Amino acid sequence: MLLRFVLLLLTALLAACGSTSSPQQSSQAPAPVAHRGEPPAPASPAGKPAPVYQPGKQASRDPNLPPPAKDGGYYLDDGPAEQIPDNLAATPDAVPQNEPLHKFANRPYNVLGRTWVPDTQGKAYVEEGRASWYGRKFHGKRTSSGETYDMFQMSGAHRTLPIPSYARVTNLENGRSVIVRINDRGPFHIERLVDLSYAAAFKLGYVSKGSARVKVERVFPGEEKSAPPTVLAQQPVTPIAETPQTPASTAQPEPAGFYLQLGSFSLKANAEVLRDKMAGVLAEHGKPVQVVQRNGLYRVWVGSYDSDASAREAIPVVQQLAGMTPLPVH
Repeated sequence: MLLRFVLLLLTALLAACGSTSSPQQSSQAPAPVAHRGEPPAPASPAGKPAPVYQPGKQASRDPNLPPPAKDGGYYLDDGPAEQIPDNLAATPDAVPQNEPLHKFANRPYNVLGRTWVPDTQGKAYVEEGRASWYGRKFHGKRTSSGETYDMFQMSGAHRTLPIPSYARVTNLENGRSVIVRINDRGPFHIERLVDLSYAAAFKLGYVSKGSARVKVERVFPGEEKSAPPTVLAQQPVTPIAETPQTPASTAQPEPAGFYLQLGSFSLKANAEVLRDKMAGVLAEHGKPVQVVQRNGLYRVWVGSYDSDASAREAIPVVQQLAGMTPLPVH
């Protein structure tokens, strides 16, 4: 009897110990789990993450450079992204390299009634003129070279410099100079000489003004650190042929036929900007790009085509070249 009582007492004590014990809790929070596929932030020499572009984060800017324009640059309805990289002012210049010429982007082409012949002979080039810039409206779109336009890289568009090639652009109003890689065609407003990326214009200090008087000099590999030439070309590059046309500022009356529409705008100037850009991008397609006024809007049309069927057959080609899906109209 006594033995049974002792056994019952031991059983009760063991049960009490098991019910009052609890697993040991760690005093340290678990290590964060990295998102799958997300690389770690690069480290600076001091061991801190290097500044990177973070959408939604208010970016700091170099106080020595003008603030970015809120609505536009030279082109209406254009501008920078909502936020820009913290280190945009430190974006390195393009480094000239020996690259093969693009197979298609250096052929003679006709835009707005003018024929342009890109240089394929490796000639020196120096010219003064007006520089503008293009930003978020074309960010992510295809350039004449087929590359994707990145407004935060050092690139530019020129009517006749080889694609690809490199140019030193100097702001004659403040003496700042950058080197850009030419990978696009334009601008097709004759009063402008070169279109630069937002980053290049930012470094040259004319973002808020929209345009600036510049000197453009072709740079070859190994020459990027040499002193800029001081002798300007005797004659600026001019079109080799010109045909009569309606002034660029006037919208065409609504024509008959079948077309592909790239966009519609309430402001004629915005339609003309898209027309000028697409005229270069679609030059190899062989169809003119025009602004047509219909129902109170200014529309950018490509064509004409022989039939609705032929217009629809051209949609994949135009979509690939322009980076946007056109709408068949007639």
